Amino acid sequence: MSEDINGKNKGSLTRRKFLAGLTAGAAALALPAGNADAYMVEEYFRQHFKRLSKDDLKDILKKMEDELSFKYGKKITVKATPPMDDVVFGYALDLSRCIGCRRCIYACVKENNLSRNPQIHWIKVLEFEKENKKWQSLEHTNRYYNPETVPEEGRYYVPVQCQQCKNPPCVKVCPVRATWKEPDGIVVVDYNWCIGCRFCMAACPYGARNFNWGRPYVPKEEINPNMHYLGNRPQYKGTVGKCTFCIQRSRVGRYTACVEICPVGARKFGNLLDPKSEIRYILEHLKVFRLKEDLNTNPKFFYFFSLGRPVKR
Repeated sequence: MSEDINGKNKGSLTRRKFLAGLTAGAAALALPAGNADAYMVEEYFRQHFKRLSKDDLKDILKKMEDELSFKYGKKITVKATPPMDDVVFGYALDLSRCIGCRRCIYACVKENNLSRNPQIHWIKVLEFEKENKKWQSLEHTNRYYNPETVPEEGRYYVPVQCQQCKNPPCVKVCPVRATWKEPDGIVVVDYNWCIGCRFCMAACPYGARNFNWGRPYVPKEEINPNMHYLGNRPQYKGTVGKCTFCIQRSRVGRYTACVEICPVGARKFGNLLDPKSEIRYILEHLKVFRLKEDLNTNPKFFYFFSLGRPVKR
């Protein structure tokens, strides 16, 4: 007996109702009385994001802002900005420009409130050998390179993150539908609904999902106060996170943090439905490829080589 993603009852007992009935008594006994503890219990048993009414969501966002503002000692805003009409986001990365500096990684960490201890990275920069005539698989490259300077002679670099697949295998395997693809192409996760089974991690061929083994830690002075419910709000121990194309930025018309920080302009981001966008120009005028295209995941993340020449219009 379950309830589908649109809230239609298939039976009288839903997963959440069963879980709540099984553990609510124990949770109430284990937690000391107090508003913060009551909020924690409410968070754990919160309804799926897609089933929340506008009033419920508004109330949750307000409570979340108050709780996080108190926790971090600064004004926190949490939004649930919906997708824009006639927008499907796409990404392109110029491998002939990337120097492997990893600034994108740490800009992502800062923007998306990722854990510093234990460290969580949604972007991985892989080091390849130029002289290796055989294509090295993503799984057999070096992501822990540490030369005195980059780029290192005889090496090139391939950053990998969520490919925002049109046909995402991670979504198909989630047993509780905690992850799904939004109309603007962004694959999101409801952290309150994730049960930490890691099926999505096993299904992702790009290694783009990260499990929070410990309680995520972000220093108070480094917290990004501009949050999105489906993006960069603080995560929980035992849940899975991933790149969301900086949903808190992209849905208000801003570039992602990794695009802004790249010192060589290797990263391109825009609306695939806009014929005048830079990313559409790249797709139409340059030779692009996608990782593991044979798997039919149809990523919206493209790679190309400009050979160091600027894209001419």
